[in-house]
Amino acid sequence: MSDELFSLEGKVALVTGSSTGLGKIMAKALGRAGAKVAMNYFNNEERAATTFAEFQETGAEGAMIRANVTDEAEVNRLVAEATEKLGPIDIVVLNATPDQPQRPIEEYDWEFYQSMLDFFIKSPYLVTRAVLPHMKKQKWGRIINIGSEVFHLGVKPFTAYVAAKGGQNGFNRSLAHELAQWNITVNMIAPGWIPVERHENDPQELKDGYLASIPMGRWGVPQDLDGTVVYLASEASGFVTGQNIHVNGGTTVH
Repeated sequence: MSDELFSLEGKVALVTGSSTGLGKIMAKALGRAGAKVAMNYFNNEERAATTFAEFQETGAEGAMIRANVTDEAEVNRLVAEATEKLGPIDIVVLNATPDQPQRPIEEYDWEFYQSMLDFFIKSPYLVTRAVLPHMKKQKWGRIINIGSEVFHLGVKPFTAYVAAKGGQNGFNRSLAHELAQWNITVNMIAPGWIPVERHENDPQELKDGYLASIPMGRWGVPQDLDGTVVYLASEASGFVTGQNIHVNGGTTVH
C-alpha cells in the first residue's frame, strides 16, 4: 500500500490538551506524518514550552497555543490563532481532559459531573463547530474524538467520567452521520489505561489488577496510538466514519 495514503503533507491539525500525556504523543505522530500541528495547553506554561521544543526537534512545523477549550471565546481565539499561524484546520483531535478521580457516587457533586461534561461534550462541540466552516467548504475533514474503554467496561466507581465519555461516544456517532455528506469523517479512539504522567501515584494494586486483565499481557504505551491517529487523520481511512477503535491490547474483547 502506498505511503501516500498515510501522508498528511499539506494538512493542518489541531490537538487539544497536547502539552502532556497521550495528546503530546499524538501531536508528534501527526507532525512526523507531515501535518503542521497546532498544540494546545492551559495550565502549565513551562511544561508546554518544553513539550513544544521536543516537538520542534522532530523537524515538524507547528505552534503551541494557550486556551481553555471549555470556553467558547477561548476556543474561537484558539482556532483563529492556529489558522493565522499554520493555515485552516483540516484535522482535529479532541483530547483535552481534566483530573479523573474515582469515587463512589455519593462523594461526587454536580459541579464535578459538570466539569466532566464540559471537557467531553461541551469542548468537542465548541471546537468542532469552530473548524467546520473550512472543512465543509473544502469537503474534506477529519474529526477524531479521544474516548475511553471505561464506557464499554462500565468501570466503577467512576460514574461521572464514564457517563461523560458515553455522551462523547454518542456525539461521535451522530456527528459522523451528519457530516458524511461533506466527506468529513468523525471517529473515536478509545485507549485503555496507558500510564502517563498523571498516573504516577496510582495505587500499585490497581495497576497489577489492570495488567492482569490485558489479553496481550503487557501495558500499553503512548506510542501505541501513533498508527491509529495517523490512519484516522489520513486518506487511508476515507470510507471509515462513526467508528470507535479500541487501543487496549484486547481488554474489551469478551
